Amino acid sequence: MRAIRFDGARVVLDQRADVPLPGPGEAVIRPTRMAVSAYDAMLASPGARPDVPRDAGLLTLGHRFVGIVESLGDSADKDLKKTWLGKRVTGAINIVCSRCDLCRAGLASHCRARRVLGIQSWDGCFAERVKLPLRNLCEVPREVHDDAAVFAEPLAAAIHAGQLVRVEGKTYVTILGDSIDALLCAQVLAKLNASVRLLGTRPERFGLCEKWGIKHRHAGEVGRRNDQDIVIDCTATPQGLQLALGLVRPRGKIVLRNELRPSGSEPLPAKGEPADLSLIVANEIELFGARCGTIADAIATLSRGEVDVLSLIGKRMKLADGPAALTAGSGTLVET
Repeated sequence: MRAIRFDGARVVLDQRADVPLPGPGEAVIRPTRMAVSAYDAMLASPGARPDVPRDAGLLTLGHRFVGIVESLGDSADKDLKKTWLGKRVTGAINIVCSRCDLCRAGLASHCRARRVLGIQSWDGCFAERVKLPLRNLCEVPREVHDDAAVFAEPLAAAIHAGQLVRVEGKTYVTILGDSIDALLCAQVLAKLNASVRLLGTRPERFGLCEKWGIKHRHAGEVGRRNDQDIVIDCTATPQGLQLALGLVRPRGKIVLRNELRPSGSEPLPAKGEPADLSLIVANEIELFGARCGTIADAIATLSRGEVDVLSLIGKRMKLADGPAALTAGSGTLVET
């Protein structure tokens, strides 16, 4: 089968990738839509991946998808087959052991043996077939179109970020960045607090905020007055964290939506200075990390029509386009 893969140095279209075989408790899915994330685009950009973990051998990329369940492991009984075969699904990206102390403590997304779809030690969805454990799957209801369901993973993370802090009733809430992650966070939090604003650098993204009725400004035009109750930083850059520290009030809260990288998901009007972490102590700031959320929450939100994800679609490409589909950037939809 065809698959877009990363070999530790470059992204390639593999025309002869092995078709995955489902083991006990696993399913093979035929993707109908896949979406490029900022992480995927970074891997496809030469010279922009100094901190990427190297898996042994090739790794199929991609972790945002919707598809049809085609087969189950040989041990699956009639009830499981009736439940899953032919169903349209998306899935959680963390493959966990369910046995370690963290899994048993209800922290499965932090499993000590965790593998991550298309990122760490588990082949991803940019392929004609992908394999996942059944417990990772979430059925997509009829009213949610494929084009919307493919955004379930980043939407789940946006919902999770909002659950870590109480935004209802807060006067000042700022979202840093104008990536897809940031735009989803802004939509989710604006439903809870009308004062939410987004600070970014790309004017074309501000048009979406106007469409949704969300306040927005260019990040370079904002003073650092230490007056924000909550800052959600979606930039994945040290500069973004530094800006957040300059915006949040003493004893305020900062949520880092993405892992910090030397070259993050988007630019900021800064000179690359490192974040002054002493401000966390001096101003008694609470710092949270937010990674993955619950896919079922995202599907329920999409089913209720509470967020607009279709406006986030940038381009449409084919799996046969290979690495070019990834370099087209975050928000690109890929079809088989």
